[in-house]
Amino acid sequence: MLPAAITSAALITALLLIWLGYPALIAALAAIRGRRPVGEEGAAVVGPMPTLSAVVASADDADAIRARVANLLDTDYPAHLLEVIVAIDAVNGRATPETLRFDDPRVRVVMGDQPGGKASTLNAGVRSASGELLVFSDTHQRFDQRSIPVLARALVLDHRLGAVSGALALSDGRSARTPAELYWVMERRLRANEARLHSVVGVTGAVYAMRRALWAPLREGLILDDLMIPMRLVLEGHRVGFAVDARAVDGRTFTARQEFRRKVRTLTGNVQLCAWLPGVLLPWRNPIWLQFVCHKLLRLLTPYLVLAIGLAMAWLIVALLWRLGGWNALLGAAIVSLAVIAIPFVRRRVLKQLEWLVLLQAAAVIGTYNGLRGRWAVWQR
Repeated sequence: MLPAAITSAALITALLLIWLGYPALIAALAAIRGRRPVGEEGAAVVGPMPTLSAVVASADDADAIRARVANLLDTDYPAHLLEVIVAIDAVNGRATPETLRFDDPRVRVVMGDQPGGKASTLNAGVRSASGELLVFSDTHQRFDQRSIPVLARALVLDHRLGAVSGALALSDGRSARTPAELYWVMERRLRANEARLHSVVGVTGAVYAMRRALWAPLREGLILDDLMIPMRLVLEGHRVGFAVDARAVDGRTFTARQEFRRKVRTLTGNVQLCAWLPGVLLPWRNPIWLQFVCHKLLRLLTPYLVLAIGLAMAWLIVALLWRLGGWNALLGAAIVSLAVIAIPFVRRRVLKQLEWLVLLQAAAVIGTYNGLRGRWAVWQR
């Protein structure tokens, strides 16, 4: 019984270190020796702001794209310095340059490159952009009016920054109704602290900016541009910042199964990055190697740790009941049986949260399997 108890405690400790210990350590280090957060430097921009291209790679319908473009144009950034490039997925796009026309001369619509997909569409969009800075966004999120100016100001004031990420908020950003929303609340804090030490490991795909001169065409079939781009910049000697005031809000709600498909894609993308940019795995090349390992790779162990904890706890209960013996053992078995029988009658909300947790752990397993097998065709709408 003692070995089972020790094993359970060790596994639980490992899980807590991955999800709570690492963020706590990064927060402490950021407080002790970190840089001031982006946007709090207090310095004024000297001279004119640079020209800027907002790039939207989309496979959505024309109405959704028009709404997104209207939101991007509704910004405090100087209008004469801003353009919006809409790149339509060449294979999956539901709009065309002919059906998607804008009266504003600052907006251009182009077709993405073959064979389609996010990376090929982004390549076409950036190729058509003329701005000194690039701001990337997805179709369904909405920016604050200050989001684009905050991103641009961060890059202008700190030339060590090759890119800067904004902050994504799900729902109203004030409450966490699902595990996915709670995850993003924790993730925003962690990314902000990582950036204060050196760089954020991955930018937020719905809101980030980079210098046009540092852009390199993305490889066909890339899953996560928002991980490949910042890690490539870090390996090249640049920093990647995080601007908490550059907000993108996603008001959509997702079911557990929809979030499961999304997590399978992103976790597969984590493994793809290691295969396509192996320098991230080398501590002498990657200045944020420890952050990358703790933030992106160790989390893939979560479902296996959870399963091992469950088995160890079950063994501990069996061993305890065995030592009690006789009627006590029968009583314990009856209690366990009643608990199992009562599961269908537990409140719906509890079962819903359990579904979320099970599917998210399954996503980590499938994502790792896809990555190890080199199965990159995992994009799900």
